[in-house]
Amino acid sequence: MATGNDPTTPIRERASRYADVDQGTSCTQSSFKVGGKAFLYIGMQGGRYKAMLKLKASLPEASKRALANPDDFQLGAGWLTARFTAEKPLPTKLWQKWLDESYELSRATGTKKKAKKKKAAKKAAKKAAKKKTEKKKASKKKSKR
Repeated sequence: MATGNDPTTPIRERASRYADVDQGTSCTQSSFKVGGKAFLYIGMQGGRYKAMLKLKASLPEASKRALANPDDFQLGAGWLTARFTAEKPLPTKLWQKWLDESYELSRATGTKKKAKKKKAAKKAAKKAAKKKTEKKKASKKKSKR
């Protein structure tokens, strides 16, 4: 976990304060999820710190940074990977903006997924109840004969 002069400490603290956040570990990185969807992977890798965030609206800005500093920023499948050090941390306003966006994207996706599961469960329960009712009716018909 983050300690001392670790520039990931404020990022982790902010991520943990969002509503309904689950913290865990994925490979060697700390993970932060909402609604079962990850919005931040963060930790040490290769002598530097690494943060992975899900982006959408900020992708054009992140893409410019990746082109200008490919050793520090990479994009892939809607995720930004940022690498930094204690001496050269991510600018606060930048990571706050990206973290907020990443959380909101994951929260929205997780909420939609939960709603779909809930709807499917309700549909299955309704189907099971209908089947049970039909079975009772069939049983009553047999007993009347």
